[in-house]
Amino acid sequence: MASASNLTKLRYRFIPDHVIGEILSKKWIDNAIPFLVLVCVVLVFGSLIPNFYSSSNLSITARQFGEFGLVGIAMMVVIVVGGIDLSVGSNFALGNFMMLALLNLGGWPVELAAPVVVLICGSVGLLNGFLIGYMRLRAFLTTLVTLIIVRAVVDMLLLQYAQAMSVSFYESPAWDLMGLGGFFGIPFSFVMLVIVAVIGHILLTRSRPGWRLMAIGGSRRSAHNIGLPVRRTVCAAYTISGMLCGLSGVLYAARLSGAGTDTGMGLEIAALTAAVLGGNSLGGGRGSIVKALIGALIVLLLTNGVLRLGLNSGSGPMVLGLTLIFAVFVDVKWLKNRDKLLSKVYVSPTIIELPKPVSTDPRDNTAFAINDRLNDVEIIGLGEVESPEDVILDEDDHLYCGTRHGDIVRFLAPDYQQSEVFAHIGGSPLGMSWDRERNLLVCVGGMGLYKIAPDRTVTKVTDETNRSTFSVVDDSRLRLADDLDIAPDGRVFFSEATVRYEMHDWPVDALESRGNGRIICYDPKTGKTHTAVRNLIFPNGICTSQDGQSILFAESWACRISRYYFDGPKAGRVEPVLDRLPGYPDNINRASDGTYWAAIMGMRSPALDVALRMPAFRKRMARRIAPDQWLYPNLNVGCVIRFNDKGEVLESLWDQHSANHPMITSMREHKGYLYLGGITNNRIGRIRLPGRDTSWSGYRNYWGQSS
Repeated sequence: MASASNLTKLRYRFIPDHVIGEILSKKWIDNAIPFLVLVCVVLVFGSLIPNFYSSSNLSITARQFGEFGLVGIAMMVVIVVGGIDLSVGSNFALGNFMMLALLNLGGWPVELAAPVVVLICGSVGLLNGFLIGYMRLRAFLTTLVTLIIVRAVVDMLLLQYAQAMSVSFYESPAWDLMGLGGFFGIPFSFVMLVIVAVIGHILLTRSRPGWRLMAIGGSRRSAHNIGLPVRRTVCAAYTISGMLCGLSGVLYAARLSGAGTDTGMGLEIAALTAAVLGGNSLGGGRGSIVKALIGALIVLLLTNGVLRLGLNSGSGPMVLGLTLIFAVFVDVKWLKNRDKLLSKVYVSPTIIELPKPVSTDPRDNTAFAINDRLNDVEIIGLGEVESPEDVILDEDDHLYCGTRHGDIVRFLAPDYQQSEVFAHIGGSPLGMSWDRERNLLVCVGGMGLYKIAPDRTVTKVTDETNRSTFSVVDDSRLRLADDLDIAPDGRVFFSEATVRYEMHDWPVDALESRGNGRIICYDPKTGKTHTAVRNLIFPNGICTSQDGQSILFAESWACRISRYYFDGPKAGRVEPVLDRLPGYPDNINRASDGTYWAAIMGMRSPALDVALRMPAFRKRMARRIAPDQWLYPNLNVGCVIRFNDKGEVLESLWDQHSANHPMITSMREHKGYLYLGGITNNRIGRIRLPGRDTSWSGYRNYWGQSS
């Protein structure tokens, strides 16, 4: 049995199950299947076709890819907005003919002809956009009609001018560069594709028009209801599609310098296949430039490969058709089942063995013995505040707390009967601390670390830290900063409970108990933030120790309090202080006699302690039953303990009947009183501490006499 237990521990220590879930949750995972298909296509044709990897073949392919990739992006743009453009092939042919006509027949310079052709093809897209966006016609039928009309126009123009163009010859260094030249051995058309792709990626992912494009493609009705310019955006998407087709036609004309009735024939099917095969959703609202380019490259390699293998003329269209069916199948199945698969593998509990807790039975005469010392708690602000997770007082004895509405509320001394909104931050204000200049620093769940100046000006201090080098999770953004304290030199140390879950998902992190949390340090002298300690189990309380060289921090689900040295001879070391707590520790703050107060926000249960040693059981529980029926920490009963630097618990204060202050997440000693906060409460508690220093305050203890 011992051997099996050790193997289980090793398995959950060295096999990170949560990595699979993290990978599946990434947006770029949609590119995995198309990329694998691309690799397979390259390997297969590379083994079947001689000189497939030769420099000449790669150069030709890159030049063709530069042209076809632009059409693939054009199709992607209208698909993302929830439409389709069947006219890309005929518009491409129009661009090819017009470029040759303006050069060979009109004698225009390349620098003028190319932009004019792009605008002409853009006008075709504009016509599509007007009919589909403003007139609300069906995209499929509208672009099908445009395909027929533009193809007919191109055929009539060819019938009249093809002979005249064939006997003329245009010479220009710029024209030669576009068709046969490049930069440092890279074909000109490929360079143009890269430029367009980079600009398109930035616009699609980092700009307001790009976000609107995605939102409208996801749901036009919802986008309209929230005030987005749906018609204008749809029209713009089709216009951009037409302009990209025109640019592609210009590059094609430069490469071949010829026009025929079969130019662009079937290109719409190839572009549609490329867009869908790359992972762009046919339903709209999901797509990217990278996906379009991957799909375009796959289709180009398939088409060229079939031709070079010498298969019959019908093989190419058949391959494209089968590829399109495969792409649609993958798109539908993946979109339908990805969330189901993610829900099964994302939550990944690990094994955790908690030591036997100290008894709370009064008969055992321990410092944790249940008592009723909080029975006489005075209630402040009953019903005026919601979720006052932390409380703090200033030198004028005013009392501050956060609320779930994102406000910092101040209760005015001396009777605390009057209150006001001191500042509005947003999010969920949690831990608070004063710096030397009387700025109130606040950890805000989901937002990061903020500062409120004495004049009530709110500024963001930091909302990110350095990303872990080998972490699959993008842990640079702060998800759940929850408590902080300030070192003598001004450095701010704050805890982030979890890098995987948001504030409202704390039960899931408790179910995992994996060590998703960390301690972060912000240095105001440099303005930089870095992670000091990693892999902590829901760190949820920070206090600078009396020695000024270390911080005490609580790990809630591990039921322990530890010390981290940030300065001195032990700098960088973590040591245990309390590890047999009967409940889940939360905020830690200094006491007037050189000891520390710690909040216990809930009590351990034997059933959960056993379940923590059974990760497979917890995983099945997460899959099969509703979250409100899970085994997770009980946060309905709490207490306050006082301990010293040696890890000795000196006393505890309980509300045995959970009547006055049923849940405790924080406490502050101030001038002979202990003030209590609780994230699930609608009040603040205050109780007198007999024999304590009635002149002691937290600010004075940290920063000396107030000015």
